[in-house]
Amino acid sequence: MARLRLAIEGGKFRDPHGRQVTLRGINVAADAKYPSTPDQPSHVSDDFFDGDDVKFATRPFPKEDAHLHFSRLKRYGYNTLRYIFTWEAIEAAGPGIYDEEWIQHTIDILRAARDYGFYVFMDPHQDVWSRFSGGSGAPMWTLYACGLNPQSFAATEAAIVHNTYPEPDKFPKMIWSTNYYRLAAATMFTLFFAGKDFAPRCILDGINIQDYLQGHFIRACAHLARRIHEAGDIENDVVFGWESMNEPNKGMVGYEDISVIPKEQALKKGTCPTIWQTMLTGSGRACEVDVWDMGGLGPYKVGRSLIDPHGEVAWLPRDYDDSRYGYKRDPEWKLGECLWAQHGVWDPSGDALLRKDYFGKHPGTGETVDYDYFTNHYFMDFYRAYRDAIREHHKDAIILLQGPTMELPPKIKGSPDDEVNLVYAPHWYDGITLMTKKWNRTWNVDVLGILRGRYLHPAFGIKLGESAIRNCFKDQHAAMRQEGLDYLGNHPCIMTEFGIPYDMDDKTAYKTGNYASQSSAMDANHYGVEGAGLEGYTLWVYVTKNDHERGDQWNGEDLSIFSVDDNPLPASPLPRNLDGSQSTTSLLKAATTALLPARPEVDDDQNVTPANLKRTLTNPSISSDSPSRQPELKAAPGFRAAEAFVRPAPIVVAGTITSYGFDLARCEFHLAIEAPHAADPAAPTIVFLPDYHYPKDACTVEVSSGKWEISSDDEEVAVVQRLTWWHGQDKQTLKVTGVIKTHNLGEPGPEDVGYYEQCNQGATNCTVM
Repeated sequence: MARLRLAIEGGKFRDPHGRQVTLRGINVAADAKYPSTPDQPSHVSDDFFDGDDVKFATRPFPKEDAHLHFSRLKRYGYNTLRYIFTWEAIEAAGPGIYDEEWIQHTIDILRAARDYGFYVFMDPHQDVWSRFSGGSGAPMWTLYACGLNPQSFAATEAAIVHNTYPEPDKFPKMIWSTNYYRLAAATMFTLFFAGKDFAPRCILDGINIQDYLQGHFIRACAHLARRIHEAGDIENDVVFGWESMNEPNKGMVGYEDISVIPKEQALKKGTCPTIWQTMLTGSGRACEVDVWDMGGLGPYKVGRSLIDPHGEVAWLPRDYDDSRYGYKRDPEWKLGECLWAQHGVWDPSGDALLRKDYFGKHPGTGETVDYDYFTNHYFMDFYRAYRDAIREHHKDAIILLQGPTMELPPKIKGSPDDEVNLVYAPHWYDGITLMTKKWNRTWNVDVLGILRGRYLHPAFGIKLGESAIRNCFKDQHAAMRQEGLDYLGNHPCIMTEFGIPYDMDDKTAYKTGNYASQSSAMDANHYGVEGAGLEGYTLWVYVTKNDHERGDQWNGEDLSIFSVDDNPLPASPLPRNLDGSQSTTSLLKAATTALLPARPEVDDDQNVTPANLKRTLTNPSISSDSPSRQPELKAAPGFRAAEAFVRPAPIVVAGTITSYGFDLARCEFHLAIEAPHAADPAAPTIVFLPDYHYPKDACTVEVSSGKWEISSDDEEVAVVQRLTWWHGQDKQTLKVTGVIKTHNLGEPGPEDVGYYEQCNQGATNCTVM
């Protein structure tokens, strides 16, 4: 039987030659969070509640633009895509009604990805359950199925939704994430994962709401897996795996006392009701709640505020026509009343809290229910059902397990779940920078260490100085990888989300073209993932429609490495040679050797092509639409800190990586490996070496043994520069030094001009060691 293009052996990814593969990836694309018809980013309120009639048919981007985006990402050095899709995209029209047009479009995009040699894994994405509860993911009908009325979420603050916010331009930054602790999302996740135990009265079509929701979610994903399998030419060769639900949340499960905010709830911003208060406001009662904000040292209380729904309730009215979606609700599940009141948590007649610990103990056994219990029972029950359903169609699928964010993974080491085709897929963000949208070089916090109780007091988790901050990031990534080894077994670890906000410091970079803060933050994040020994990562995020005014077009976030308002990556200052620079006994080829043939179907951001011409003509800054209300944000386009994410990295290694990393300040890349034998001439070690940092004839290469060459080729459609190394066995090292230059400015400064002049002097500047 032929070996798979990507396999797991001994906890590492291997190619058919047995070489270790490093998955250096990007999330593509966050445009998939909202529909294409109508085009409905989160600041648009028009027809928002017509959720049954939306289409995602051209998400994440139109088929004719696929080569534009994939060639760009390939040139950035990515070999892996975390492919974002939502349950809503498949099943928006109603239970069991699948959008085959979107599915076929997805297959077409995946076929385009095949031409570029990408490894792809599928990400069933969600944020705070659904667009209608402030995020993305589930179809609107799931909220109606649970008896909730999305049109009343704004008045009751059951969810804070950008699309219905009175002044969308003033939507508080990162407030969307607090919806996990508000009534709508907290209820939905409780029902999805633990409805049979905590909501036994909630019966639809003769089954508990937990089985109803999970069944539809899993069947929708499995249907997509089946259609990809039936396509015949993308399973395994392109799509190697499936991630479990993005950032699953426990909802109310595990709350010891719903009348207080749990001590482990680090995220507090804006109004911060307790779960008990959300039940009251969701039933039309007015409540005074604490108000918090996020500062450099974390959340701090700023006062109190009254939430007054004026009698409006977040639940469907008693006379609601429940036949809309074709399901049959059990008579014991009454509309018009809080379902938690129906389960004895509180008494609406006197607004009395009856069972404040209702979600803290298992109703049947009396066991204490906490994060550990949730992960190892409720989450794992879902995970197994999802895994088995995917593998009914994709037999060799690698499953990427993602448990609750920043929590310990499930304890499955040594169990039947500890099987070969398993990957640990945690997420990590620098929370201080993400929430404050400022890069602080002076201090940061070891968030993971504090969560794990490694400090006597949280103050001891503060790290001072940029070097300590960078090492703290690395140590947190390494600790999460080790937790995967300890709890799951010997499996690869891919950090499937990390990233930085680009709109730091009130968008100063957009007004000046200087991305120094973004560059430092992005470099520190990559220093962390590279130094932690991870088997791969996928940066968050690529967005095709990002602009300086609206960012990612979703909830005020602005994390995309691409923006239509910034400059494309500069072209290589030297011609692309068929025969690259060679080492040792090989003579250097002249810089005037034959150019690679033009590829008209590939857009490189520099030449005029149908794809980039169309993009230019539809750029919001020059379109027929009304001009930007903030023209100063488009006055100084930059390179979006590309120097920090366009980085050298090992692609395949004839052996096992012991360490690698890129020092941006010195423009030095190092790689250390352990090779069981000398590299096969037909299967050497290959490193992505971006000409952005390493013009072929102006860099220094040092190797411990063997020979090497630097060349550019288009074997995977896009032209990229690689270093190929035929080394000996045992411990081997590689060091490549590029040319240090000024970064971050929109136009090249004096040092940059000298840099390009230096590059164009030709091959005499290349040093061989």
